[in-house]
Amino acid sequence: MEFKIQKEIFDIFPDFIAGVILLKNVDNRGEGAEITQLLREVEKEQIAKLSGLENFGLHPQLNAWRMAYRKFGADPHQYRCSAEALVRRALKGDQLRHINKLVDLYNYISLKYILPVGGEDTNNIAGDLVLAFADGAEPFIRLGGTENEPPQKGEVVYKDNKGVACRRWNWREADRTKLTEETKNAIIVVEALFPETYEDVEIATKDLAGLIQKYCGGEASFYILNKDKQAI
Repeated sequence: MEFKIQKEIFDIFPDFIAGVILLKNVDNRGEGAEITQLLREVEKEQIAKLSGLENFGLHPQLNAWRMAYRKFGADPHQYRCSAEALVRRALKGDQLRHINKLVDLYNYISLKYILPVGGEDTNNIAGDLVLAFADGAEPFIRLGGTENEPPQKGEVVYKDNKGVACRRWNWREADRTKLTEETKNAIIVVEALFPETYEDVEIATKDLAGLIQKYCGGEASFYILNKDKQAI
């Protein structure tokens, strides 16, 4: 499998950065008390940092995603990037529930660094995984859903030969490629939209790779993709 970012994405979003972790032979079964504790701690930290802000959506990284969503035709007040969705839940006092170890860990990193993070089970990817503008005909069944909800033409999506793996860039995952307790091999992507966050992305990606190896074992390799390196 090749993971690549369509050249046209960088034409519109030249400063996009992706920290990519490739995982092999992980053990994603069970629930870790230490991981749960990490989530509770980071929730408290972000509540303390952000609850006093008049509009936390103007946080530089969250606002960058709001502007990006507008560029490809998605209302950022109706559709929020995954990092903003996590921040909103934390500020409401709604604790992040356990899903599986990989998802719990990437939610922790997403909330800690306020960067969107998502992952796919590579055993369920057909052909290459591509971040691209949708042609509008790709099938998509959302996480937990049953009906086809194809993207709009020009929407930014992750897709493979069978359809969309994630709609509106990082808004909603597909059920077909979701991470489960049975996942052994996966790809996880940490995202940012402006160059000042390059170091944050690199640190967050290394941090997440280390946590996964600590709690899930297996092999983890990570890469940074941008306009100068668009595929691995």
